Amino acid sequence: MKLQTLPASNETKARKRVGRGPGSGMGKTSTRGENGQKSRSGASISAWFQGGQTPIYRRIPKRGFNNKRFAVRYATINLSDIEKYFNDNDVVTPEVLKERGLLKKQLNGVKVLANGELTKKVTVKAQRFSSKAVSKIENAGGKAEVI
Repeated sequence: MKLQTLPASNETKARKRVGRGPGSGMGKTSTRGENGQKSRSGASISAWFQGGQTPIYRRIPKRGFNNKRFAVRYATINLSDIEKYFNDNDVVTPEVLKERGLLKKQLNGVKVLANGELTKKVTVKAQRFSSKAVSKIENAGGKAEVI
């Protein structure tokens, strides 16, 4: 049997037309059942609505502990930014980065990431370095110093 030898059939199903009189079998309540909130036009209630009683997420007390508030967060700077805004033999510190507008917040310190290339010989002082960033800075002839 091949696709072109199959008999033709009507693949589309007619749309259900409701509320078109009692003879259609779908008149009066238009297949919505009897009275109630869901039978009204425009009625849509959210899945978490519990009929006006206090919802479960407000009845149950908050529990548990999360360490997120104590997490150490670092402001990040890429080597591409250091390449762009600094010259040879410059000293890059968090204060200088803030002064030049490269950092909005210092948070718990500055971490230098290895995104981009570095060709200038600079001394970078920061709280953290990625291992690739250290190798790229040293390959360019600079120094990476942890504060």
